Amino acid sequence: MSTIASAAAHEVRAVGHFIGGKPVAGASGRTGPVYNPATGQVARQVSLASAEETRAAIRAARAALPGWAATAPLQRARILFRFKALLDAHIDELARIITSEHGKVFSDARGEVTRGLEVVEFACGIPHLLKGEFSDTVGGGIDSWSLRQPVGVCAGITPFNFPAMVPMWMFPVAIACGNTFILKPSEKDPSCGLRLAELLAEAGLPAGVFNVVNGDREAVETLLTDPDVAAVSFVGSTPIAQHIYETASKHGKRVQALGGAKNHMVVMPDANPQIAAQALMGAAYGSAGERCMAISVAVAVGDAGDRLIDTLKPMIAALKIGSGMTEGVEMGPLVTREHLERVRGYVDLGVKEGAKLVVDGRHHTVAGHENGFYLGATLFDNVQPQMRVYKEEIFGPVLAVVRVPDLDSALKLINEHEFGNGTAIFTSDGDSARKFSHSVQAGMVGINVPIPVPMAFHSFGGWKRSLFGDLHVHGPDGVRFYTRLKTVTSRWPTGIRGGSEFVMPTMK
Repeated sequence: MSTIASAAAHEVRAVGHFIGGKPVAGASGRTGPVYNPATGQVARQVSLASAEETRAAIRAARAALPGWAATAPLQRARILFRFKALLDAHIDELARIITSEHGKVFSDARGEVTRGLEVVEFACGIPHLLKGEFSDTVGGGIDSWSLRQPVGVCAGITPFNFPAMVPMWMFPVAIACGNTFILKPSEKDPSCGLRLAELLAEAGLPAGVFNVVNGDREAVETLLTDPDVAAVSFVGSTPIAQHIYETASKHGKRVQALGGAKNHMVVMPDANPQIAAQALMGAAYGSAGERCMAISVAVAVGDAGDRLIDTLKPMIAALKIGSGMTEGVEMGPLVTREHLERVRGYVDLGVKEGAKLVVDGRHHTVAGHENGFYLGATLFDNVQPQMRVYKEEIFGPVLAVVRVPDLDSALKLINEHEFGNGTAIFTSDGDSARKFSHSVQAGMVGINVPIPVPMAFHSFGGWKRSLFGDLHVHGPDGVRFYTRLKTVTSRWPTGIRGGSEFVMPTMK
C-alpha cells in the first residue's frame, strides 16, 4: 500500500507534490493543516508550493508534451483503460481517503469515485472522439478536412467538495486528447489527487504527463500567468471563478471556470409530497450540502408548502449524522471548523432576517466526536427573495423554502437569480415539466430528478454567473476545450495552372 493510501488509517505528517513522475517533498517551508472533520483533529500537514515549485511542474509538463502529443490516440486510450481498471480495484481505498479528509460518508465518497470513473470510460473512446471531417472535391482537384490537436500544457484547479470526481472531470479528457496536465487540488483534502497520480503512473502514463502541485494562491497565480500554460479549468465559488477567468484570459489562455450555485427545486401542487421530500433530503443534506449541485431552495407552488414542510420535519428528525466511516450514517461533518462557523453564521443571519426557522441544526453534537465539525440539518420556511440566505451560496446543510402562487412566479424567481447552475421540478403534469425545462435559465435541469448531473458523455455546466467561458466540462465540450481545430485544404497540381491570382480564391 502506498504512503498516500495508508493516510486514512495512520497519521501522515507531510503531504507533498507529484512532479515528473515521482513524489516530491515540499520545499517552500509553508504548510497548511489537513483535518479529519469527524474528530476535529489535524491529521497531516500539506506543503504549500512556491512559485518556483509550481514552475517545476510546468517545466515537467512542457518537457513531456511533444512525446505525449505524438503518441497515437489508441495508445493513450490503452493507458486510460489500465487506469480505469486500477480505479475499479482501488475504489474503496480512494473513498476512505476522501472520507478521512472531506468528511462525507463512505458510500457517498464511493459514488463520487464512480462518477469520476465514468469520465475515464468516456475518455477511453478518444480515437473515435478525435475523428475529424473530410470533404472530397470542394473544388477542382481540391479536398478539405479538419482535425483536432492538443492545446498544450493544461491546469486544473479543483475544490474541496469533490477531490476525486472534479479532477476526473478534467484530466482524463485532457490527457486523452494529447495534452499534459497539472492538478492543483484543494489544500483542505489533498491526498486523493496524489493517489490518482500514483495510479496513473502505475497504469503506464509517461513521467511529466500528469503532475500534482499542492498549494494556495501563490501556486494558483503562477498557473494563471505562466506563458507555458495554455488552458485552465476551474471549479469553485463565483468570485474566484471570475478572477480565474479574467486573469488567465488576460494572459492568453483558454478558460473554463465554473462558479457558484443556488439550485432551486420547484414542487408543484400535484407532486407527491413524500417523493418530493425524500428527493429534497438527499439533495439538500447529502454530503452536508457541500455540493455545487445541492438543492438549497425548495420553491413550493400554491398549497404545496404546508404538505412539504410537514413531510420534511420527521425525515430531518430521523436523519443519522456522524462520522462518515460509521455504518448507517447518512450525513457527515463539514470540511473545516472555519466553514462550520461560516454556515452557522448564515443560520443566525436567516433568523435575524425574519425567516421562520423550522428545524435548527446549530447545536448538533455527535457522541464521541464532540470536537468534530458537525451541523445538523437546518430548515427555513417563508424565506423571501431579498434575504441573503436566499441570494447567497451557503454550501452547507441549510434548506430554504420559498412560497410562490404559481409556476410562472417560480420561473421568474429562478430566472432572476444571479446563478443558473442546476434546477429541478417535481410534478405529475407533463405540460408543467415541458414549460419549465424550456423556460428556466439554468444549465442543467431535472424533471422529477433532484440532482441532474449529466453523465460523462454529456457536458456539465451552468448559465449566468455559474460559468465563465463558453465550454462546459467533460463530454463533447471537454474534447472541444482541450483541442484546437485545424482545417486543411489540399491540392496536388500536375503542372503550372497559369499566372498568379490576386482575388479571393473561390473553388471551381
